[in-house]
Amino acid sequence: MDKSKRAILKNYLKRYAVITAGCVLYAVGVVVFLQAGGLAGGGVTGIALIVNEVSGFSTGITAFILNVPLLLWGWKVFGRDFFLSTLYVIALSSALMWLAESIFFEWVPGSTGEELLPLTNDWLINAVTGGAIYGLGMGLIFRCGSSSGGTDIPIKILRKKFRHISTGIITMVTDIVIVACSVFAYRENTLEVLFFTVLSLVVYTVVFDWVLYGGNSAKMVFVISEEEPANRISARVLKELDAGATFVDGKGAYSGNLKKVLLCVVKPVVYPRLRDIVREEDREAFMIVSSAKEIYGEGYISPDSDEL
Repeated sequence: MDKSKRAILKNYLKRYAVITAGCVLYAVGVVVFLQAGGLAGGGVTGIALIVNEVSGFSTGITAFILNVPLLLWGWKVFGRDFFLSTLYVIALSSALMWLAESIFFEWVPGSTGEELLPLTNDWLINAVTGGAIYGLGMGLIFRCGSSSGGTDIPIKILRKKFRHISTGIITMVTDIVIVACSVFAYRENTLEVLFFTVLSLVVYTVVFDWVLYGGNSAKMVFVISEEEPANRISARVLKELDAGATFVDGKGAYSGNLKKVLLCVVKPVVYPRLRDIVREEDREAFMIVSSAKEIYGEGYISPDSDEL
């Protein structure tokens, strides 16, 4: 096997390892905290939880059945690779949820006749922990260009049309509509279920967006200085920070003096060192710092990547 094929295989295996981890977290968040804690949820998973609450039918099996027609729609819109990876997510996460239900709700450890769940009856712990784990799992799945099927597919389609709205926000709005329908299923503690379910959705959205977009964020820095110190700053940035930089010629509007404008983008963890370099080389330098949410290019997002 040549080097290029090994690299492709390595990236393929790495991608599916991350997707698998996301599926495990997804199943744990839903079954161990949301379902066991008596909370509703959003998306197809939320509908499956409602069905479970009303009929006792398996959440995992219901989610799989509901996902099939939506998955076929996703195949038509996004293509074969999306179909295969999403089919893997749906099959694995549904199987893991069914397995978790079988183990934690039906298995009798030591023949004591006691169920292992819920781990806690605290609404707040179940809502926050379940939402966070669920959001982390889904974020990992989406970062790999896949989804868990269900409403994720129409959400991805909406994201292509309304590009100024984040995936997490579209998901939250969709989920709130589904959660509102849970009023008819959760007849006991209805207000508590609604309140803490919405809380879990907010936590889910925050964690999901952080995982999906947080790793792509960086600091965008403009350093305005005289030519000589600007050259020294640039040399140290390239050598010590292993970061790229671009020079732009500038001219002071008031003084009329020629200036060098150094533009560079660095990860947040590296930014303090960049600030020290500028301070050490030119204490008179003018520095403008802003946050860059998405950066396309070497070391960041590939220009060919799908928009998340």
